[in-house]
Amino acid sequence: MSISTVVTSRPPRRTAGPRQDTEIVSRLRKATGQLSGVATMVEHGRYCIDVLDQLAAVTAAVDGIALLVLSDHINACVRAAIDSGDTDEKVAELTAAVRRYVRSR
Repeated sequence: MSISTVVTSRPPRRTAGPRQDTEIVSRLRKATGQLSGVATMVEHGRYCIDVLDQLAAVTAAVDGIALLVLSDHINACVRAAIDSGDTDEKVAELTAAVRRYVRSR
């Protein structure tokens, strides 16, 4: 029996500009540092409420990053799809992506 791999084809990545990518990476690194700090808090037996407060801050940071990525997608990929007349497929893709993100909350 053979195992086949399904590869989904996606168009080349388009971005709103290097500033946006730089901001996303910077925020991801900051959130990573925050999460690492929470792990240290747990290892040192910090008060549960303090840990929860920091986890809420990490969650807010990640949600902010997700909004930047969503904005990038709308302003680049969705705009390009509108320009090329491929609107229905791109809107369906966007709706599904937002639904998955919201469901994961």
